[in-house]
Order: sequence, then structure tokens, then C-alpha cells
Amino acid sequence: MTTRLFEIAKAFLKLGFTAFGGPAAHVALMHGEFVERRKWVGEQEFLDMLGAANLIPGPNSTETALFVGFARARWAGLVTAGVCFIAPAMVIVLALSWAYIEYGTAPAAGSLLYGIKPVVIAIILQALLGLGRRAVKGPLTALAGAAVLVLYFFRVNEILLLLGGGLIVMALKNRKRLWEIGRSRAATLAPLIGLAPLAAGAATPSRLFLAFFKIGSVMYGGGYVLFALLRADFVTRLGWLTDKQLVDAVAIGQVTPGPLFTSATFIGYLVGGVWGATVSTVGIFLPAFVLAALCSPFIGRMRKSVWAGSFLDGVNATALGLMAAVTYVLGRAAFPDILAVGIGAAAFVLLVRFRVNPTWLILGGGLIGLLAGWLSALHH
Repeated sequence: MTTRLFEIAKAFLKLGFTAFGGPAAHVALMHGEFVERRKWVGEQEFLDMLGAANLIPGPNSTETALFVGFARARWAGLVTAGVCFIAPAMVIVLALSWAYIEYGTAPAAGSLLYGIKPVVIAIILQALLGLGRRAVKGPLTALAGAAVLVLYFFRVNEILLLLGGGLIVMALKNRKRLWEIGRSRAATLAPLIGLAPLAAGAATPSRLFLAFFKIGSVMYGGGYVLFALLRADFVTRLGWLTDKQLVDAVAIGQVTPGPLFTSATFIGYLVGGVWGATVSTVGIFLPAFVLAALCSPFIGRMRKSVWAGSFLDGVNATALGLMAAVTYVLGRAAFPDILAVGIGAAAFVLLVRFRVNPTWLILGGGLIGLLAGWLSALHH
């Protein structure tokens, strides 16, 4: 067992330091490492793990890592895999957070982020298009996504939209079954909707933990949906961040390896220093560990559930509507002039047409921003 835990730690630490490119890239890397090269899990078993990760809230690639760890060394393997996958990104983001606080207002840092932000919006748009092809499975899911897009601007609670959309689509797709068995099964998810938003106030460690724990407990739709929930809580309701700082958090999450959820580390540091970063990271990832531990022994059965599958269809469609709404809002802060629009447009074309790795585009956008800032300083 000790040998297996050492192997798990070594493999996931390497992934934690090198897994750039977002959840889809992480899953591809895990497939190559654990299915093809190490043969820790089989092809069908890995597909079942992906299906289970999509059926529960939280960061999909991290949950896949947890399932692989469980398959290799049970509970100890699950914890080892998760900690070793998350820790490198957390350390890197902490260092970048310190630099942001120290130098974020310096002209060079402003120029760097000026070039990165349009690329981040292009990356989210590309993810939106890719998810849309899979999430919109007919008129019902298309209507659910469109309704959420509209309701977002009427300030309807985002968690209610996600879970409500999932439950409505599940009920309509299974209306004959629902009529036969009653409403008992649909009600099992109702307690989650009761997770109320925090009231405005000071950003204490306990409040940070609860805010991120809530998001980690109910967030479907992949890492990009995270930013819709973050804006709703931290910008709109609590007032702890500005839209500019949220876009910067997105950029930090994109430019670093490992889970996109480590944007929580950056936000926690901005609001509450090292302690804030620590409790925020623990808060947002803890639900994934708990849910993965509960689900790991039952992965095979979850994939076959018509109820879970239709609920997921509804949640994915509503998540798409949320992503579209928040991308519009963040885009207003990311495109202040024609050069920024050009950077974003070029990045989008390179992503969609030529499949360029997002990390290189972010670095390129940052270099263009630095160059533009240098030329502007020379001109003045």
C-alpha cells in the first residue's frame, strides 16, 4: 500500500505542476498517464469515472483524479491523489497573489493584465461553444439555457437557476415515471437549494470558508461556470471584489497548471491574506473530496440512472446560460479599446481554427500588453 501511495503522489504531483490548459486537457493527460501508460484503470472504468464526475457538483478533473486514486489505493489513494494534484497549483497561485498585491498597480503589471484579459474572454467563449454542442440536446435544454441567460440579468439566485433548471428538465424528461412514483425522488435534491447566500459584511476566515464551501457544494458545469457564481457572491452580493479583480482571478486560474478552482486561492489571498487563501482553497475543494468518497464505490450504477442523466442534461444547459451571461459582463471590463478587441479576436481564431494551447495565447497576450505599455510610455 505504501508503494502505491508513493506512486500516486509522484504521478499527481507531476500532473499538478504540468497540467496546463483547463479541465479537458487535464482529463486527456490523466487518460494517457493512467489508462494507456500505467494501466491503473481500464478504458471503460475511466469513462465511468468521467460520467460520475459530471453527475456530481464540483471540479470535474479534480474529481476524476480522486476516483483514479480510489481505484488504485482506496480511501488513502483518493486523498493522496487529490492533495497532490491541487497543492502545486495552490503554491504557484499564492506566489502570484503576493506579486499581484505588491506590484499589481505598477504600470508593467497593468500592461500585462491588459493583454491577458481579452485572451481569457476568448478562452471562455471557445469553451462556451464547445460545451454548447454537447449540452443543447433538443428544444427543452435550449429553452432552459435561454431562460437562465435572461433570468440572470433579473438577479435571480444562480444556485436556484442551476439546480432548478436541472430539476425541471429532469421532471419533464421523466414526467411519466414521475407521475407513477410521485415526487419523492425529485425532492431529494431540494435541501441543496436552501443554501442561502451570505449577507454582506467583513471577510472573516469563517465567512470565506462558508462562501467557497457553498459554491463547491452546488457548482455544476465545469470550472468556467465557477466565475458566474464568484461574481454573484463576491462582486454583487458581498462587494469583496471588483469586476476587474475577478477577471484577474480568471487569468491567474488560466495561466497556472492544475484545477481552475485555485482561482479561489487568489481571491482568498486578496480578501484575507494567507489565511484567507488557505480556508478558501479548503472550502471550495472539500465538497469534491466528500462527494467523491461517497460516490466512488457506486460509479458503475450512477452512469445508468435515467434520473441522474436527465438532471445533468438540465444542469449543463442552465450552466451554459450562466456562462454566456457572465462572459458578457466580464467582457465589458476586458475590452477597453480596439487593440484589446484585436487581441481577443485573434486569440479566438487561434483557439477555434488552429487549436493553439490556451497557455501560449495567455503568455502571448501578456507580451503584447507589455509591449503596448512600453510603447505608450515612450510616446508620453
